This record gives sequence, structure tokens and C-alpha cells, in this order.
Amino acid sequence: MSTVTDVRSRRRPSRQRGRARFRFGFDIGGTFTDFVLVDIASGAVRTYKTLTTPRDPSRAVMEGWRALVDQADVGAESVEMAVHGTTLITNALIEREGAQTGLITTKGFRDVLEMRKEMRYDIYDLLITLPEPLVPRPLRLEVDERVTASGEVLRPLDLAELEPIAHKLRKEGVEAVAVCFLHSYRNPVHERAAGEWLRQRIPGIAVSISSEVAPEIREYERTSTTVSNAYVQPLAETYLRSIGEQLRGEGFEHNLYLMLSSGGIQTLETAARFPIRLVESGPAAGVLAAVFYGKLIGESDLVSFDMGGTTAKMCLIKDGQAAMASTFEIARVHRFKRGSGLPVQVRSIELIEIGAGGGSIARVDELGLLKVGPSSAGAEPGPACYGLGGTQPTVTDADLVLGYLNPDNFLGGRMALSLEAAEEAIRSVIAEPMGISLLDAAWGIHQVVNENMTAATRIHVAERGADVRRMRMIAFGGAGPVHADAIARALKMRGTIIPSSAGVTSALGFLTAPASFELARSVVGPLKESRLDELERVYRELEDEGRALLAGAGVSEQEMRFVRQADLRHAGQGHDIVLELPYAHLHGVDVERDLQPLFYERYENVFGHAHRHLSLEIVTCRVTASGPVPALAIETEEDTEALPVEQAIRDVRDAYFREAGGFVATPAYERARLTPGATFTGPAVVEEKDSTAVVGPRATVVVDRFLNLIVTFE
Repeated sequence: MSTVTDVRSRRRPSRQRGRARFRFGFDIGGTFTDFVLVDIASGAVRTYKTLTTPRDPSRAVMEGWRALVDQADVGAESVEMAVHGTTLITNALIEREGAQTGLITTKGFRDVLEMRKEMRYDIYDLLITLPEPLVPRPLRLEVDERVTASGEVLRPLDLAELEPIAHKLRKEGVEAVAVCFLHSYRNPVHERAAGEWLRQRIPGIAVSISSEVAPEIREYERTSTTVSNAYVQPLAETYLRSIGEQLRGEGFEHNLYLMLSSGGIQTLETAARFPIRLVESGPAAGVLAAVFYGKLIGESDLVSFDMGGTTAKMCLIKDGQAAMASTFEIARVHRFKRGSGLPVQVRSIELIEIGAGGGSIARVDELGLLKVGPSSAGAEPGPACYGLGGTQPTVTDADLVLGYLNPDNFLGGRMALSLEAAEEAIRSVIAEPMGISLLDAAWGIHQVVNENMTAATRIHVAERGADVRRMRMIAFGGAGPVHADAIARALKMRGTIIPSSAGVTSALGFLTAPASFELARSVVGPLKESRLDELERVYRELEDEGRALLAGAGVSEQEMRFVRQADLRHAGQGHDIVLELPYAHLHGVDVERDLQPLFYERYENVFGHAHRHLSLEIVTCRVTASGPVPALAIETEEDTEALPVEQAIRDVRDAYFREAGGFVATPAYERARLTPGATFTGPAVVEEKDSTAVVGPRATVVVDRFLNLIVTFE
């Protein structure tokens, strides 16, 4: 059920144990777990892919670790860095599989989680459904304390009030507790005292306090973020420490890092304390990989498209950078309706994620219409064609019936697919109930999932003011290269880019990220000269905190980098924008001369017009503390002897292209035999051990020196 790929090994002699330094990245997805081992001395990349083991994800991780270390013929001591990304946090929140959690808050504020922002995400829906709070009302408890908006203690905290609360938490079997007091972002003294008291009186309980998790203004968002962190903390800590211990048991001697939603990495210890920061861990790595490849080949404007077995993720990359967001929504009731989910104040790469993967299940709804996703067959039981017990038709089953996938060469031939099982599932569940042919049903599944992703990408890009007609789509993930051609054509893009070992590209993204920490503190008030000294003190305190965290991650003082940002708004506005400050300090900075023009320019770029006659307010100070970007050079293939492209053809089989009239005799190329400079035209299928690329008619494919497929539409 797994495969090892050495994408450069066809001409490299084996290495002796311990002679090279390696970096290891692994990504646990809903269906497959992907691995990358990079030799930083030579740029050689080895990959591995196996089915995820949902009941114990570490089983798949250890399998991949052993396979790659053995295949590279090195000792575990030669691996200097391991970086991990996971969907565990997101899945636990979506599926409500976290810990029994309590909330302790200021008297009168226990219902913030249900009152939300008193806004309806759909004003026309009279039966609107809101997500249930993660903490039931009986476990939302109050204490009679109060800190003012300016940070002054109005009513001191009496720790004796916590005695009956602790008794109730123990009685109810609460495993985690969130402490979120009013205005604690300005003065955390009460939260810190309560948190320390709880840790001492209830040993083993996970305690999250908002002034550490999300010290920012807006009570609902801050409370939601802190509760979400507490809800997943016991699960995350147990899981992460288990992975770390098992790797150490294999001889790995260095730190295990975790990918953050923002695209940086943190140590296992910090990630275990703040697991909510991992909520977009895996998708962020895919975007980093897309940025890396874009720089490698000189494409600064791209649409990143990552489609795995469970979900598809799209992100706009402009000028070599992915857009960032300071808030994120989890577990939406309606996936395209903002406000229908649980908000978290987590710095994250701004992307859109939909339930459209290879394992997405097709069905006929009550109106007799064909629907695909968001439910997924996952790794267990998987698509019908896997032969692991699945009976529902999925996107992978449709792709097999349409001739895009080779049933005898899936995962490099290590996993056989059953065409008969795929046909039976599609016929019984879709074709017969709808009164259509098997072929039309399979094509319908393929088209519906493509339309879902096309619509989502079009909206995502349009909202950010970009023109996709000038861009290429970089596609990866196990299913991404199968569907990218059709989606990019529907969006009228220039073409696509399919990286080598596209099926595990996200895992490579882990190894391009620096150690990074996002720190923030809300300081709401007018932005004026008299406050600059106060703001400078806040920024320096955040930088000192970041400096300590980076030092703990092994970053030297000389390698540390700090970027200051500020959440600013027009005076009187309710919403703000994030502005990067090009100043190492605020001494000598003039608000009207220096800061206001920067804000107005940024505001106009976002909204088209700035009210230059209005003064400004600052909401939050932010600091990004980061280490150096890892030096990662992918080996080029310029010296490889060119082979005639015809020698790379594995076989010719019928594949379905409606624009060409139906099934067409299509050459299937073996990607490992395609050398730099090779050129061919569509329709074509390109097979490698972790993914398959489909190229439609009227397209030219060129293999570049990094073995990327550069597809250009006519």
C-alpha cells in the first residue's frame, strides 16, 4: 500500500551511512501520508507515500521514516532536521473529537460563545444554523473580577472563588480549561494568577489562558480561539509527544518541528502548548512549496492547487508571496458563508479549502441531482477501487473509469486498483438511479468536482483583484495533476506546472520554512506622537519574547529577524488592515509624515479609496520573529543524457477527452524517463509513483532542468 521513489537515483551510487546531512518532512493527510528526505549536500530528493493509519497515525510515520532512511542508506543520526504537518487539529475541531473542556470567564460573559457578534451570516435564512459552542453552558463558569479597557484593575480577583469551580471541573471530568477574562490583553495579571492556581490544584489538566494564546481585542474571537486551543490541547500534546518519542527511539537526535498555519515552524514543545496555531499546518506547507518552485523557475504570480484524497486547497501567490490573514474560520456550517464557523485569531496563509479530493464521495441528492463531496472515503475504507471495503463511488473511481489512472501502476504498482469495483459503485449508486450510462456518470463526477474547484478558485482570486489569465496553475497532491488541466482551462489560464514528485510536494514545503513565531498584543487607541514611546515598549517586549523563543529553537542571535506590523484603521472604524512597518524602531518617526501615507496607500490598494482627512487608530501591535530560511537546493538534471521522448512512453491506452470526441488513444509517459528538454503534446498521461498528470488536447509540454512539466495551452 506504499511506495518509495528516489527521483534522482537512476544515476547516483548509494551513499555510506552517516556521510551526508539530511532533512526529513512528513505530512499526514486524510487519505495518504507523504514523506520527503532531502540530501542538502547534493539536492537529491527521495520520497515515500503510504496510506494514512487513522487509528494510530504514528504507524504510517514510522513506516515512512524507516523506508527512507534505509533506502538512502544513512543512519538516523545523519538526519539533522524533521518537520511535520498534520490535519489532526482541524479534524478534531470539525468532527468534535477534542477534550471535555470548561471555560472560566468574567462575571456576566459566560454566553459570549453563543451571542457571538450578534450578526447573521445569512440575513434571509429564517432557520439559520450556528455552530454549537465547544463548551456547553453548564461548563462555562464565572468569577467576579474586572479589568478596565485601559488595563486598570477595577475589581481584584479573589482566588477563593476558584475553589467551587475547580470542584465542579473535577466532578465533570473536564480535561482542559480555557481562562478568558475581560480586557486581559491589556493586563493579564488575573488570567496568569488563575491559570497558575488551576495547574496547581488540578494536576494534569490542560490550561489555556487568552493572554498567551491570543492577546488581542474582540471578546468573542479571543474567547473562541482560547477555547479551541484548550479543546485540542490534550489530544495534540499526547499525539505530538508520541511522535517525538518514537523518532527518538529510531535514533533521531534533533528537534522535531511543526508547521504553523502562517508558514513558519515551531518546536514540538511550543506547538503542544498552542496547537491552535497548527490548524492550517498541511495546506500552508503546500503553498510554501509552490512559492519555492515559483522562485526556482522564475514565476512570481501563480495559483497554487493542492488536491489530495480528502480536500483541495487553492491559494493566490502574487510577487512571490502568499497573502496572509490574521483570523481564520473553522468548521463552517456553510463552507462558502463567512461567519458560519468558529473564528480563531491565528495568523495564517490565506487560502480556500473545499471538500473535493480523490476520496470525495459522489451521490444523488433528494432532487435527483449529482453531488460530489464534501464527505470523503478517506483511507479507511477508501474509494471502491482500493478494494479495502469501500462501496461508495468517489472521484478516484471516476478517474479510473475515464482512463486517467493506470490500475496496475498506482503507487508505482505497489497498490492495485479494481476497475470492476469502481464501475460497480458508479453504476449502482449514480448511473442506474439517474438513468444514465456508466460513462456519463463517471464523466459527471469528474466534471462536478472540477466545477466546484473552478468556482472556488475564481472567487478566491477575484476577491484579491488578480487576473488569472496571466498566470499558471502549479498543481500537486495525489489528485491535483489529474484535475489541474481542466480547471486551468476553465479559468483561461496560460497553462500548468507539475513539479517532480508532485504527489508529495507539500512535504517538501516543510523543509523550506524558517523557525518562526507570531506575537501580538492589542493596544487600542489613537495613533499619535504622544503614544509612540508606549508602542515602542510594546514592540520591544514582543521582540524580547520572540528572541527567547527563537533561542529555544536553536537560532543564534545573529540569525534572528524581526518584522513589525500594526493593525490600523480610520478613527471610528470597526475593522482594520495589517500594515508592515519599515522601521526598526519608532524613535524619530513622524505619524503624519511617515505612518499615515503608508496606511493610506495600503488602504487604497485594498479598498480603492482612503479617507485621508481622518486620523488613525492602532488596534494591535504584531511582531514576526524568525530564523534564517533553510538553504534548500533541488538538484538539476542539466548533465543528464537526453533520451528520445518516445522511449518514455510506457503504453498507449484509451482516456476520455470530451473535447476530442470521447475516448482517445493516449500515450502514457513514464515520468522517470523524461529528461530535460523533452517536449510532447496532449492528449497525454504522465505517470509517476505518487501521482498522475493528465494533459488535454491542444497543449504543449516541456520538461525543464528541474524535471518540472511546464504545460502551455494553445
